[in-house]
Amino acid sequence: MENETAIKVLLVDDHEMVRIGLAAVLSTEEDIEVVGEASNGAEGIRLAQEYRPQVVLMDLVMEGMDGIETTRRLLQLHPDCKVIVLTSFLDDEKMYPVIEAGAFSYLLKTSRAAEIAQAIRAAVKGQSILESQVASKIMNRFRQPKLAAPAHEELTEREMEVLRLIASGKSNQDVADELFIGIKTVKFHVTNILAKLGVEDRTQAAIYAFKNGLVE
Repeated sequence: MENETAIKVLLVDDHEMVRIGLAAVLSTEEDIEVVGEASNGAEGIRLAQEYRPQVVLMDLVMEGMDGIETTRRLLQLHPDCKVIVLTSFLDDEKMYPVIEAGAFSYLLKTSRAAEIAQAIRAAVKGQSILESQVASKIMNRFRQPKLAAPAHEELTEREMEVLRLIASGKSNQDVADELFIGIKTVKFHVTNILAKLGVEDRTQAAIYAFKNGLVE
């Protein structure tokens, strides 16, 4: 029987065994209910719209739309949802962008089951949980003097791929075909690229890429 007071959780991870393991572990918690499992970012957004989970456990590295972009889009649609990143990665290029995208907590897949369950409960109470190594990285970053960073450092890995293809003369359709993504997704990335680089069109974006050595 469905527990109406249980915390609704959605799993988004492209590894089936990870989803199975998480679902099995969380099913033993009386106050937590896994309402859906998604194998990619697009499916995760669709299921979030269908089930309206309170918490989403989000993988970072997935085929197609990665966890960073999925988090950003999901929170645009459901700002009250809490995204807990559950990943094997501590890379700065993944960690900081997903936190900036709105991730509420950041855990490693080496976390114990009890720690994951506790992070879920904490999230619905508005309490963020960060892996100790993540917290240390963030503190160290704030301690460092802030220097003006190149605009392209704000780009995600996928946006950088799109920028390089644009600079090589590829059309939106060419980019979509090469990266195996939809044309609407390409247009979305292009819009973000122009905004982050502070340029008005694709030509200026290409010039920026060449000037900054992003393409040969």
